[in-house]
Order: sequence, then structure tokens, then C-alpha cells
Amino acid sequence: MAGEIGSIRYEEEFVLNSRGMKLFTCRWLPESLEPKALIFLCHGYAMECSVSMKGTGNRLAKAGFAVYGMDSEGHGKSSGLQGYISCFDDLVTDCSDHFTRICERKENKKKLRIIMGESMGGAVALLLHRMKPDYWDAAVLVAPMCKIADEIKPNALVISVLTKLCWIIPTWRIIPTQDIIDFAFREPETRNEIRSNPYCYKGRPRLQTGYQLLLASLDLEKRLQEVSLPFLIVHGGDDKVTDPSVSKLLYESASSSDKTFKLYHGMWHALTYGELPENVDIVFRDIIEWLDDKVDLGNARLEKEQKHKNDNLLKAGSSQ
Repeated sequence: MAGEIGSIRYEEEFVLNSRGMKLFTCRWLPESLEPKALIFLCHGYAMECSVSMKGTGNRLAKAGFAVYGMDSEGHGKSSGLQGYISCFDDLVTDCSDHFTRICERKENKKKLRIIMGESMGGAVALLLHRMKPDYWDAAVLVAPMCKIADEIKPNALVISVLTKLCWIIPTWRIIPTQDIIDFAFREPETRNEIRSNPYCYKGRPRLQTGYQLLLASLDLEKRLQEVSLPFLIVHGGDDKVTDPSVSKLLYESASSSDKTFKLYHGMWHALTYGELPENVDIVFRDIIEWLDDKVDLGNARLEKEQKHKNDNLLKAGSSQ
């Protein structure tokens, strides 16, 4: 399916993952110019790409980038029990398989590869980088889930009980949390949109889902120093879903030589969809400015690969 959105071409298709499940994918492409770089979207928990990340896709494509998204298993229009994550690593593998296929197309081989993750998607992006440390050229992390905020996390005793119950009733929706929509999205209109969007999961998290999100965030929090790619973190100072202090810790701990952290005082969790319109404009201005700087710096990965090839040719020539 294809449709026109101004000077942007929007397309959708379903792909099969390695487990035979049908996953929804979409893309926003500049209509009349060669894309500056490839951007791969990783959505947040209970969210999806085609509606809640439409604004992100349009803005970035209008800025000259080719933007690709995929609904994770159990999310949006993809297969699986809605809101259910049986294994977080499967989500990461699905993104890696699909995004890598796009990167390896002949027309894309020389383009920058940038991953952009929001909330849970930030965790997916960081784990994509861990899976292939030299493959991705940069990351934009929007309120990344490196730690679930204490305000919405059950206490240690409850977590212990729920963890044991995961083995018996993994899909049950009994995790005692408040409605995350009220915490995450500042604009009442956006909250209503999400509540009426059938592709967004509502209600309490399923037991196994909550356990997988907790495990992923604890794992990332312990290994922040392993992050080595160039990255931009944007985080709201009043975020009550993911902890902005851990984003600051990621910025300080990562071994990356090129890293930027922007904390927006007074802003909430959902910076690209659901914040005040003037605040969304500020965030995207900063993101696009940072992305354009990366494009202007050129493709360091390709230069390194070319140097490696040249070195090998010289070695081969001198040995003859």
C-alpha cells in the first residue's frame, strides 16, 4: 500500500520474522531527492509506528531522511497477543533482521545507518548496538528505558512474587501500576487519541511483559560503559516513566567519544508525540540539527572500511 503525504511517500507492508510471525512495517521516504541517511524507528511499549510515530516519520522525511519503522511482536498491527513480550531479545532480533536487510540493499550500502528509539525502543536501539557494535553509525535515544522510574515500579516484594507467577500465568494482566498514559503524555488530546487507537495496548502490563522490561532495563543499567557509538539523548526533566538520571549516567558512562545529552526542564516522557506543540518543535529542531551534523561529518564507517581494503591491497601487493 502506498500513499502521498505532501512531498513524502508513505508505504506499508508485512514481513515474516524468523519465527514465522507476520510483522507490520512502514516507511516515510523523501519523494524527489536522494535520502541523506537511513533512520530506523524503534517504538515504545504499548505503542506502534504508523499512528503514534507518524509525526516523527513525516518530520524526519521532510528533513531529507529515509525513515523505516516496524511494529514489534504483540504491538500495533503485528502478530502476537497484544501487549505481550515473551522474550525481549526476540524484539531486538526482529529489528536487527529487518533493518539490516534494508541497509544491505545496493542503493543503501553507502548511507549512514541511524537507529532512533523511544522509551522501550531506546532499550531496543542500545541492544541492537550491543549485538553489532560496529554496524550502526549513530543513535537518537528519546527518554530511553535504561531504568524504569521508581514512581511506576512495584516494590521489591511485589516484584519477587510477580516474577514467580510469570512461570504460571505469564499473560495475566495483574501488575499493579497506575495508568502510564496519564504519566507519559502531557496533552489531553493525545491521551484521548491513544485510548481510542485500537493498535495501542491499554491496561495493566502482562506479567511476562513487565518481567522482560525489568530484566532489559537492569541489564542495560549495569553495562552502560559498553555503549560506543555516537548518540544523542533527549529526555524530559519531569519524566515519571523512565528515569532521566539514568540517561545522564549513560551519557557520563558510555565510552562513545561523540555523545550529547539534552535535558528539557518541565517536559514529560513523550517528547515527540503528546508534549506541548511548541516543545515538540524544540525537540525536533535539536534532533534534526544533530542528525545534519552527523551527515556533514561524513560516513566514518565507510572511510574505515575503505582504508582497511586499501591496507589489504597494499599488503597483497608488497607480498608479490
